Amino acid sequence: MATGEKLELKQNQTPEPLLHFLRGLWEENAVFRQMLGMCPVLAVTAQLQPALTMGIATTFVLVCSNAVVSLIRNLIQGHLRILMFTLTIATFVTIADKLLQAFVPAMSEKLGPYVPLIIVNCLIIGRAEACGSRKPIITSLLDALGMGLGFTLGLCVLGTIRELLADGALFGISVLPEAFPKWNVMKLPAGAFLTLGILLGLSNHFLKKK
Repeated sequence: MATGEKLELKQNQTPEPLLHFLRGLWEENAVFRQMLGMCPVLAVTAQLQPALTMGIATTFVLVCSNAVVSLIRNLIQGHLRILMFTLTIATFVTIADKLLQAFVPAMSEKLGPYVPLIIVNCLIIGRAEACGSRKPIITSLLDALGMGLGFTLGLCVLGTIRELLADGALFGISVLPEAFPKWNVMKLPAGAFLTLGILLGLSNHFLKKK
């Protein structure tokens, strides 16, 4: 049996909810494969902590909105679909924003407008349309969780590389010797574009080679 046929057979044997979850982690990774939600990817990854916080907030909104959309999918009229998606997403973004302001005000201030901008993240409304409005609740939840964790992974990889090269630290704790030269460009937008471009190039290279 050919390798492609074996892979297809294995996918057919995998339960659909689990398959959706696994696809979100890498095969359909929002950062490295689909390049969705690039605004926070480039804007909040100068350090690992804000990158992780943004990833968690986005995952929270993604899971909650997908769950609600799935539960009401048979009640939504076609012409109201996008409106209901947007209202649902905006509700959970507001909850996430208020929670950050209440419990981690310093991080909320550091992230600034990028948490409210989760509302227009095409990853979230895209999953609501592609999965939440078409699949049962369990599949929708695991799809959202996989996509959210994949997105968080992408943010954290960029945040780790940029903070290490810029400050020699992770989570603000120094981990590299003082003699390590600091790459100040990694704190700037140019550093974000450079890091993302190299990671995308490496990803495409190894995928094609495989």
